[in-house]
Amino acid sequence: MNGTPFAIAPSEAHARSPRPRPPGVPWGAEVRRILCVRPDNLGDVLMTTPALHALRGSAPRRHITLLASSAGAAIAQHLPDVDEVITYDAPWVDASRTPDAQREADLLARLRAGHFDAAAIFTVYSQNPLPAAMLCLQAGIERRLAHCRENPYALLTHWLPEREPHAELRHEVERQLALVGSVGATVTDRRMRVNVDPAARVSLADKLRMRGVDPDGQWIVAHAGASAASRRYPAALFAEALDTLSTTAGRPILLTGSVAESALTRDVMRFSRAPTSCTRLVDLAGALALGELVALLDTASLLIAGNSGPVHLAAALGTPVVDLYALTNPQHTPWMTPHRLLYRDVACRWCYRGDCPEGHHACLRGVSPDEVARAAQALLEAHSPTPSNAD
Repeated sequence: MNGTPFAIAPSEAHARSPRPRPPGVPWGAEVRRILCVRPDNLGDVLMTTPALHALRGSAPRRHITLLASSAGAAIAQHLPDVDEVITYDAPWVDASRTPDAQREADLLARLRAGHFDAAAIFTVYSQNPLPAAMLCLQAGIERRLAHCRENPYALLTHWLPEREPHAELRHEVERQLALVGSVGATVTDRRMRVNVDPAARVSLADKLRMRGVDPDGQWIVAHAGASAASRRYPAALFAEALDTLSTTAGRPILLTGSVAESALTRDVMRFSRAPTSCTRLVDLAGALALGELVALLDTASLLIAGNSGPVHLAAALGTPVVDLYALTNPQHTPWMTPHRLLYRDVACRWCYRGDCPEGHHACLRGVSPDEVARAAQALLEAHSPTPSNAD
C-alpha cells in the first residue's frame, strides 16, 4: 500500500459507527406474513401499534403475528392490526428468566412453521436486537429489520443505525414508525390503537353496580402501581391528592391495580380520609380483567397514574392523563392525548433505576398532592363536561 500510514486511536476506531446496510427495495406485496417482535412490556407494545398499522396497511392481505412477552401478549387480542400472537418471555430482556433449551427449540419450530416473509424487531435504544435477529435467521425468515448500534453483519438484512440517546431522542411511537418507514410502510394516522370489547363493557357495568358506582355516570381512574418502585408515587401522598380532588371533581374515583398491587391500593385507601362506605373512592384492584380495564379507561373522564401500562392504554383511547412521571424520558410520555407531566427536576432524575439509588425518591416525592389535584382539575375542566349527577 502506497502513501504515508496514519494512526487511528483504538478508542476512536471503536467509536466510529458502522455503515448501515441500505434499506433497499420497500417491502411490497410479496411480503405477506410478517413477524413483529416486541419482547418487553404492555406499554411498549401499545406504542408500537402505529407501526403495526403501517406494516399491515402498506400492502394487501398482510398478516401480522406479534411475538411478545407474557405482559405484552395480554393486550394482543385488543389490537386491531394483530392477527396472531406468540407468547415468549425472552431471557435477554427479562434477567429473571433462565435459558431453557427445550423452550427455545419449541419456539424456533413454531417460527419455522409460520413461514414468515419478514420480521420487524422493535426495541428501545438500550436493548440489543441481535438475539432476536439470530432467532429469526435460524427460523429461515428472509428479511430481518431493526435498529442496531453495532454492525449486525448477516443477522439483519435491513437496519437503521442506532442514534439514540446521544444524537437524537424521539418518542417511542416516532422511533418505530421511522423503522417501518425505512421499508416503505407509512401511515398518516399516527394514533395508538386498541379495541374495546363490547362483552367487557357489560361485565364491567355489573361490577360497578355491585360497588355502588353508576355505570352510566362519569368517573376518574387512579392507578397507583408501576412495574418499578421508582415510578410509584407514595401511597400517603396519592391518598391526599385523591381526597382533595374528590371534593371538587363531582364524580367517583376508582382505584385500579392487579392482584399483586392490592396491598398498594389498600394502603391508599387506609391513608385516605374518606370513609370506607363512601363511593367517592372505590378500590377495584384485582377485580378487573384487562378487557374490563380497557373499557373502564375508555369511558373515564381522566386517569391519574405513574409511568405504567394504563397510561398508554388511556392515551390510545384518547382519555386525558395526569402522569406522575419519574425518569423523565420523553420517549414514553402519553401520546396524542391531553396530559400533564408531574415530576421534580432533580439532578439525579436520569438514573433509570428500578429503585431510587439515592434513597430519597425526590423526583416524585417533590410533587405535592395539591399539584396533582390541581393538574387533574384543570384537565377535567378543559376536556370533560361537569357531570349532571355530581355529589
